[in-house]
Amino acid sequence: MKYLISAVIGTLAGIAVCLLAVYYNPLNIRSDLTPLAFSDNPIINLHYSAAARDTLLYTNNGESQVAPYPGNVLELWEDPIRQTTAMTTVLLNSRNEFAGIGIKFLSDSERTQLLKGQVLVDSVWHIFLPGRGTLFIEQTENHWEHLRDIVIPAYLSSGDSWRGVWRRNITAGPSALRTARVVGGSGEFVGLDAEAVEALAARAYSVEQGPVALQGELLIEMPRRNSADAPATPSATN
Repeated sequence: MKYLISAVIGTLAGIAVCLLAVYYNPLNIRSDLTPLAFSDNPIINLHYSAAARDTLLYTNNGESQVAPYPGNVLELWEDPIRQTTAMTTVLLNSRNEFAGIGIKFLSDSERTQLLKGQVLVDSVWHIFLPGRGTLFIEQTENHWEHLRDIVIPAYLSSGDSWRGVWRRNITAGPSALRTARVVGGSGEFVGLDAEAVEALAARAYSVEQGPVALQGELLIEMPRRNSADAPATPSATN
């Protein structure tokens, strides 16, 4: 019996050490610097509230921690889309003025590897900027640092919540430089092939409600194009 007890204790200790190694592994800490920080091209800066109740529409399978909003919105409970979240939100520019509307779809990725500090989500944005045109953004997001720094501490807290100041880039691909792919759809963005980075800034999280104060930011690089590459019809600028 003592050998069985020793084996169980040893197994539990090994699991605990493994979990602590993953949680505190310094190799899983990523820099917030991105290639866009050194770009000479113009950057479109868009930000939005990522808290469900601040969006125009937020929905999922209805069983997730964050409840769909508004309450009468259709839920994504069908098998092919049960792991998908969809939201429509207002996008603001760097002067905190209305810039456009963004529709985002997120799905859990099968490539998630916790031991490597990867909690991956595949997402796409459809962005409409009135007077300018439309953009599509494809990216892989890594939410490991959000899980480690905010969600887990909230569950371990006696108040079932987290408060603080936290900001991280969440874009992890598809490019090798951890940037998202941007494709122009219409207006002045026709023919555009560019890169983007998305970041999240958190101040409050609740175990019961999920993100309470969470801001998202999109930085979209606009490569300079020759006049021959510009769209045939002029469009208004902000």
